[in-house]
Amino acid sequence: MREEIIVAGFGGQGILFAGKLLTWAGLIEGKKVTCIPSYGAEMRGGTANCHVIISTQEISSPVVDNPTLLIVLNEQSLEKFLPRLREGGALVYNSSLIEKEITRKDVEIFSVPANELAEELGHTLLANMIILGALAYYKKVVELESLIKCLPNLLVGKEKFIEPNTRALRRGYEFARDKR
Repeated sequence: MREEIIVAGFGGQGILFAGKLLTWAGLIEGKKVTCIPSYGAEMRGGTANCHVIISTQEISSPVVDNPTLLIVLNEQSLEKFLPRLREGGALVYNSSLIEKEITRKDVEIFSVPANELAEELGHTLLANMIILGALAYYKKVVELESLIKCLPNLLVGKEKFIEPNTRALRRGYEFARDKR
């Protein structure tokens, strides 16, 4: 098993946090992992992406040129990274902010209204966790419970955010399960 993943959106959407959480979850599952965050100088509102590799084999390079899995939270990121998505790969995208029709027939496509689902939970900043929860169901790169288990490691000093992030992960998973 080897997934080469790009998580992309704009600054403030929790893209780097989502990439780190995927990486930690892979790590506690005993997989080999790499994570390279990248963001524009503007921070909030600028571009942000994270290259993550989760594999059962050794990883020789952490660079992801042609991902097997693309997770995008905004339209600008979709336009930038969709052409790089490998044939036979998968796209998981935030249909709340991406209205563009996706015409590629050579990849799996999963739409998740992440912002709407996050609003139901009280805050659109949880859209990143909604997407990861859906991903845990759709692609099973990492298990939902592994993502939840890693939250305390990444939210040291911010423990009040563990519960809402957990709810969002579970809500995304439920959405994906119920949609299938």
